[in-house]
Amino acid sequence: MGPDGVPSQSVPWRKVLWERQPFPDNYVDQRFLEELRRNEGIRQYRYWAVVKEAGFVGQQLSCVAIFITLWLYMEQGLLSPETLLWTSLSCALPGYGLYQVLTAQTESCSESRTHLADSQSAVLFLSFTFGFSPVLKTLTESVSTDTVYAMSALMLLAHLLSFPYAHPSPPGSLSLNAALFASVCLASRLPGALHTFAMLTCALLVFALWPCLLQRLRENAPGHFTGACVGVCVGGVGGLGSQSPGGAMLLSLALVSVTLICPLLLVSLQRHKDNIQGPWDEAEIQEDLSRFLH
Repeated sequence: MGPDGVPSQSVPWRKVLWERQPFPDNYVDQRFLEELRRNEGIRQYRYWAVVKEAGFVGQQLSCVAIFITLWLYMEQGLLSPETLLWTSLSCALPGYGLYQVLTAQTESCSESRTHLADSQSAVLFLSFTFGFSPVLKTLTESVSTDTVYAMSALMLLAHLLSFPYAHPSPPGSLSLNAALFASVCLASRLPGALHTFAMLTCALLVFALWPCLLQRLRENAPGHFTGACVGVCVGGVGGLGSQSPGGAMLLSLALVSVTLICPLLLVSLQRHKDNIQGPWDEAEIQEDLSRFLH
């Protein structure tokens, strides 16, 4: 027997549980820490790559700012619903064409059937929205304006928090429903039913269709994706600045923090990671067991 009641090394210790050995249950030999591994599989981030991915978060903030700016212009009578509808249509058609071109690079499908299905969905949505616009206009008449604004702010915040930034195509149901609910609340405070219809149509383009196109750009045209994010951010700050300089300043600070400062913190803190693996971890079965699953 060795010191502290540990058997001498004439009897080798084995790391097994199914045999009785002359060692205490908590005994390990000097080879135990030889299997220690640090930071195995840790992903090393590059600053500009992280900034590029964070641009999706920044442009989504700017999309919300653009939508609020359009609503403010319509509420003040500076933007007519006809102008917004024609502008939305002039943006939707080229965007749809670009989406089809980018999709054709990665997927093979029946183009005629896809176009027909998309056209039917668009006509169905526009018809129902236009038909129910008078109802949506009076939906929150019994609710105070302050409550409507508070609900809209909470729903837009929920949209930003629940948005699937990693895979935004299609947008998550929770984030999309929250954005559309906020759109209905805000549109109900506009002067007429046509204003409501135009605002909801714009909300569909901004919160449902635009993320799908941007995801295609990120996959197939990274350079254009960066330019689109920068353009949306500039448009959001400029549009909000025309209505509220203070709001534009806050949005600028938020964009700088999200797209520049937070990636810098993420990259700089990588060197402080100390993730260890060793024989104390749970066992991982490396053998291919797929033959037993048939």
